Amino acid sequence: MQTIGIKPSSSDGPYLLAGAGIVAGGAGFVLALSHAGSPLRGPLALFFLLAAPGSAFAAALRGLDPWARALASAAGAVAVVMLVTQGMLAVHRWSVTGGVLTVAILSASAFLAQWIIRRLRGGAAQEIRKRIGKIH
Repeated sequence: MQTIGIKPSSSDGPYLLAGAGIVAGGAGFVLALSHAGSPLRGPLALFFLLAAPGSAFAAALRGLDPWARALASAAGAVAVVMLVTQGMLAVHRWSVTGGVLTVAILSASAFLAQWIIRRLRGGAAQEIRKRIGKIH
């Protein structure tokens, strides 16, 4: 009898890595906000603080080659976290919860802004131009 082996596709690797990153970042977000006593709280929260703005930068910089995109995203993520920290320390309002929430809100708004811009540049932009043309 012949057995049929299932070979994993070589193109699944990046998707599995991205999924693992999303899970780890989400776990870091939840652990940081819940003040859990887990030993994984620190590393996963740090991963979230660097991965959330880094992925927002990477989504906005789709035109660059992968290494330049990774370098610019990492530098942007570090800059965002440092600016949030410096701003909160300057006004004497530092807290872990506030820092994590601020980075999450900035990252989500960056994702939303680039998504809206892409939608407007695509088919939605043509429809808006048609509507504006009918008004004038």
